[in-house]
Amino acid sequence: MFNDLIPYFRNTPDLPIVIKIAMVFVVVAIFATLIAYLSILRGRYLGSVRARREAKVTPLIDDLLIGKVLANDKLHYPDSAAEESIADYFDIPELDPKWARQILIDRIVDYRKNIRGSMGEVLRNLYLDLELDKDTHRKLKSGKWNKRVQALNEFVNMGVPVADVALLPLTNSRNMELRAAARHAYIKLSRNEPFKFFDVVSDTLLPWDQIELFRIITTTEKIVIPNFARWITYSANKSVVSFCLKLVVHFNQVAAIPAIIKLLGTKDHYLRADAIIALGKLEVDEVEHDLVNMYNNQPLNCQIEILRALSRLRGKSHVDFVMTEFLHATDFEVRKSAARALLKMHAPDSPVIQELLENSSKENQLILRHCMNPLIKH
Repeated sequence: MFNDLIPYFRNTPDLPIVIKIAMVFVVVAIFATLIAYLSILRGRYLGSVRARREAKVTPLIDDLLIGKVLANDKLHYPDSAAEESIADYFDIPELDPKWARQILIDRIVDYRKNIRGSMGEVLRNLYLDLELDKDTHRKLKSGKWNKRVQALNEFVNMGVPVADVALLPLTNSRNMELRAAARHAYIKLSRNEPFKFFDVVSDTLLPWDQIELFRIITTTEKIVIPNFARWITYSANKSVVSFCLKLVVHFNQVAAIPAIIKLLGTKDHYLRADAIIALGKLEVDEVEHDLVNMYNNQPLNCQIEILRALSRLRGKSHVDFVMTEFLHATDFEVRKSAARALLKMHAPDSPVIQELLENSSKENQLILRHCMNPLIKH
């Protein structure tokens, strides 16, 4: 049929161009559909082959791991001879193929995720004794990003260190998932400078990246926490500086306060707002006067954060300033932040607050009552 199309086109030169284009699109659509169906059939075939392999090998691996490792009483009081002999049980022809070794790696990783203490260390030693780490290293050098992510996750879960020169370039990968996995692995596996990748980060740390990194940093055991003032002072990446400000607050790094105070003069008002937030949360009383003095020259976001910082500092030396903003500011968020600051400076039943509830405008009274409700946080 397709062989007749070319002569047909040649013999009908007067055929409208629209018809010719439509026929070309029809032929292309038919070929694309055939390719899609073949791709689906190939994927399903490979999936069924993989499932049959797993069904054949997984029970064998589970029996060996449970019988020779987890249920082995000798390993609860491990000695070197007992641990060295475990690998011999896995030296069988069924586990020689590359695909079988990958299933073995997956099972060991799964077991180690749910096991701690000496048994977790025995599984790690088994992984190394069987030289499965070499398989993982090969995946780390793969040109496919998903293979590299798989390798990084295996190293992290097995607690096997990786050279910084292999990990550091990946922390700036264009692929988002590989980049995130590499940063996770760097923090988990680097013993000397787990935050060195902050020096080379070229992209913006998105909010989700920051949340994930924060979770990893705060949950990793025995991690060496540096003085984050280093990046607050010298990093050219604004998102790194912003993230380090959050880490300074979390770890209460008082030594970083001078570096944060210097940020009050930065031209970037978003960074300036982050610095004000950090100073407020760290309860740095000495900047209270500076915050009030710079207030009128700040954009709206910085003004709101200054009022919130004064709320955290709870100092009454600038209560008149806060009162003025509450009564006369035109922006709703400014008045609400000022109201919260006033309630931090004075108890709800104090004469100052009661007078405001009686004599201020109806809208301001509503704002005050809103802020006085302990169930409302925002």
